[in-house]
Amino acid sequence: MGYTFMVPAKIISGENVIAELGKHIEGKGQKALIVTDQFMVKFGNVAKVEDALKKAGLSYVIFDGANSEPTDKIVEAGLSVYQQEGCDFIIALGGGSPMDTAKAIGFMSTVPAGTKISEFMHKNIDMEVPYLVAIPTTAGTGSEVTKNTIISDTENNVKMLLGGPSIIPALAVVDPTFTMTAPPKVTAATGIDALCHAIEAYTSRKAQPLTDTFALSAIAKIHQNLPLCYADGNNVKARFAMSLAALEAGIAFNNASVTIVHGMSRPIGALFHIAHGVSNAILLPACMEFAIEENTERFADIARIMGVAGEDTPAMDAAKAFVKEVTRFCEAVGIPKLADLGVKKEDFFAQLDKMADDALESGSPQNTMRVPAKAELIEIYKKLF
Repeated sequence: MGYTFMVPAKIISGENVIAELGKHIEGKGQKALIVTDQFMVKFGNVAKVEDALKKAGLSYVIFDGANSEPTDKIVEAGLSVYQQEGCDFIIALGGGSPMDTAKAIGFMSTVPAGTKISEFMHKNIDMEVPYLVAIPTTAGTGSEVTKNTIISDTENNVKMLLGGPSIIPALAVVDPTFTMTAPPKVTAATGIDALCHAIEAYTSRKAQPLTDTFALSAIAKIHQNLPLCYADGNNVKARFAMSLAALEAGIAFNNASVTIVHGMSRPIGALFHIAHGVSNAILLPACMEFAIEENTERFADIARIMGVAGEDTPAMDAAKAFVKEVTRFCEAVGIPKLADLGVKKEDFFAQLDKMADDALESGSPQNTMRVPAKAELIEIYKKLF
């Protein structure tokens, strides 16, 4: 059996590597659309990119409307700016929302006018697209190296998982100085998102030797460094380790896919407007408790990587220790409960049927070695209250 393994054409990493951007994008375009959010403008991160582009003699225009979970409407607004301003390549700067928005703008810029982005649901997106530079400002989504984008369909109230080789950025710029502005809550949520990526990739039905290598490396880095970043956002060494971990986790799940956590997370985000990383983190312990029964050895491996089980610990005991540890770990970095976020139990339970259907529709839960039935997904959702 052969494996396919996809990564961006180029990755540059290191402290203040953004200053070198110009030489890496020479000849890739003349006018960039910088897709970002207003916080990145406010915190001065956009200015760093502007300086690099000016130094390279390149024109640009800024679209800072990717301020929330990306929707088809936000993509349409960014696409309009891209086309009206005559841009020919794209730079994504920010967390998951600007990244996903930029990816969608890229492939939507190549299709006939009037085409709905929802038409690409369950299709392999493979076409010529504008050159895309991805600069993450959080250590979490791994979107700078992935073939997926998550866009909300506002008409049907569904988060669409769209994917294909054309969506992978051409250049990933991993500069930890951009993550220094992330506050503790964002640091925690995005860090647990990366942890979910790595855990799910390692325990996925689609895992392969290369993804295993990246996933386990990411898990070790996150377990050690996320608490350090959460406690001290100015710890550059820990920030860089987390940036690399998010990249590794992104590479891992880009090729091995995600499983039950992400499948169940998207409906929560779509219906209750909770940030993706937060909903993942809220689900992680309950989903892992379900998943360990039919993939015990792999979860035991993770427990040993985390240092909560030894080589001689029986596999199921180690897997249970892993579940206990991820529960403690999420609490240690301040992950809230649904009730803390203002979600009412009766409102949440009223959506159980739809959420379970939407989770299964995404296809992600089916990558879990213990494939969940709809009724089992509903029971996991209930455990969140």
